[in-house]
Amino acid sequence: MSKRLRSSEVCADCSGPDPSWASVNRGTFICDECCSVHRSLGRHISQVRHLKHTPWPPTLLQMVETLYNNGANSIWEHSLLDPASIMSGRRKANPQDKVHPNKAEFIRAKYQMLAFVHRLPCRDDDSMTAKDLSKQLHSSVRTGNLETCLRLLSLGAQANFFHPEKGNTPLHVASKAGQILQAELLAVYGADPGTQDSSGKTPVDYARQGGHHELAERLVEIQYELTDRLAFYLCGRKPDHKNGQHFIIPQMADSLDLSELAKAAKKKLQSLSNHLFEELAMDVYDEVDRRETDAVWLATQNHSTLVTETTVVPFLPVNPEYSSTRNQGRQKLARFNAHEFATLVIDILSDAKRRQQGSPLSGSKDNVELILKTISNQHSIESQDNDQPDYDSVASDEDTDLEATASKANRQKIGRSALVTSSSSLPSFPSTLSWSRDESARRASRLEKQNSTPESDYDNTPNDTDPDDTGSSRKGRQRSMVWQGDGSVPDTVEPHTAPSPILPSTEDVIRKTEQITKNIQELLRAAQENKHDSYIPCSERIHVAVTEMAALFPKKPKSDTVRTSLRLLTSSAYRLQSECKKTLPGDPGPPTDIQLVTQQVIQCAYDIAKAAKQLVTITTKENNN
Repeated sequence: MSKRLRSSEVCADCSGPDPSWASVNRGTFICDECCSVHRSLGRHISQVRHLKHTPWPPTLLQMVETLYNNGANSIWEHSLLDPASIMSGRRKANPQDKVHPNKAEFIRAKYQMLAFVHRLPCRDDDSMTAKDLSKQLHSSVRTGNLETCLRLLSLGAQANFFHPEKGNTPLHVASKAGQILQAELLAVYGADPGTQDSSGKTPVDYARQGGHHELAERLVEIQYELTDRLAFYLCGRKPDHKNGQHFIIPQMADSLDLSELAKAAKKKLQSLSNHLFEELAMDVYDEVDRRETDAVWLATQNHSTLVTETTVVPFLPVNPEYSSTRNQGRQKLARFNAHEFATLVIDILSDAKRRQQGSPLSGSKDNVELILKTISNQHSIESQDNDQPDYDSVASDEDTDLEATASKANRQKIGRSALVTSSSSLPSFPSTLSWSRDESARRASRLEKQNSTPESDYDNTPNDTDPDDTGSSRKGRQRSMVWQGDGSVPDTVEPHTAPSPILPSTEDVIRKTEQITKNIQELLRAAQENKHDSYIPCSERIHVAVTEMAALFPKKPKSDTVRTSLRLLTSSAYRLQSECKKTLPGDPGPPTDIQLVTQQVIQCAYDIAKAAKQLVTITTKENNN
């Protein structure tokens, strides 16, 4: 953080003390409980970052702090400031309120419905159009008054508005004036640093001409945000834009030889139109954000209170601006294990590089769903149950309040400009992927022999997916060559063999969960401190704790939800051990990318914690009935 938060700062939604999260696009600080609701709304509603445990560009954090300190929250709670609201019984949440339904309902009304935002007059003679608001924004960004610009954006002003008389956008104006915080705000709401004005100049050009070098450098970073974020997710490094390095593509030294499915996936990816490719890249970016935020969430919560609230965000929330098909594809991303998702990210980086270099495209209109399906199967040994649905069901237009009630005024393009606003502004990407095919195949063969295990009773379950199936474990028909036995319980895990369908006591499950959580926290600390030699002993302790927890449950529980959670718990523990073994020295194969291994280790640990939390919630609910 650019400065330590003052102790007087409170949560914008419930006034709780010491908020530890920020909603970037809303300009507010929020507490853990309120943040759990923000995360469930999706990034199109609220973009959250932890104030201390998430990397921040300094000027972005300064922008949020400025908005908070200047009363940005009054924009979202305007009508609540009217004494008449109190008289009518309308009030904001308080720290003592329950998250569900009290805080959740208030936060949805505040940010999703915009129920308390000041409404403009609706009479035809004096109503302000979006064009009028955008012109006001165009004039306001030359000043330092951030809250005025946020208010205009909240009312429908367009961050990328091209002024017909001036021949430029608000970002051109802010850049020329050296208003770096205004540029940050505009970028959060979708302003494109690559847009040219009527004379062919970009905001970056104006910042450099005006001697605003910090602003120019930041605009370049914003322009490459998508590529930087994906690369950093895999290898923990970002390009050195100052020295002309704009792209990094991580290599997966242990990647398998390209199967026919993998080749088909690459071919389909390359044949997508620019528009569909951009959509897929944006969706993967959102999934990276979800996974990274979940990892921070896991590391910062008091896990002894797991039973009090359900705070997990199992997959990307529905965005009503997208089709049901696209929302299903976005949710499908959560099912990819760490290795599969890393492969998808690298494929996207590689193909985006090719596109930026101007290689010809086939112009095929193949559906993005097919790309996701093919990539998710590219490491499979066999395919069974082909009649199984490819996607989990998602809320329909009739089933979700998000689609039924979201205000059109709130459905703005509030992603960063690097989430691709046009084909011309698509950032370029790193060099092509090196697969190390021959050695990778040998390494995979060794892993198969090393990790082969019998099928588990937990895996021999019906293929229909429970709505609560929130894990990234693969379905029974998909057996990973890297994770031979993925989805099964190792030999050392001996679940309770009693045929009784009765679930264990909540107290026993909580006790085992706390032990798992304690061991996971040790592993995360080791990862944070780069103590890679601690990975294996930590993973072994986690494995023992998982074994003990699995033994509490019946061998064949009746509940699909319990079976799903147990599968995720045990298979993730097994994958974690496999990943941690990659840190052992003396492997004759290609050098291990320790950053990539660490990322996969963290993802496996999160999947274990998520499954444990699900089992606590399930047993609490069932035992209370």
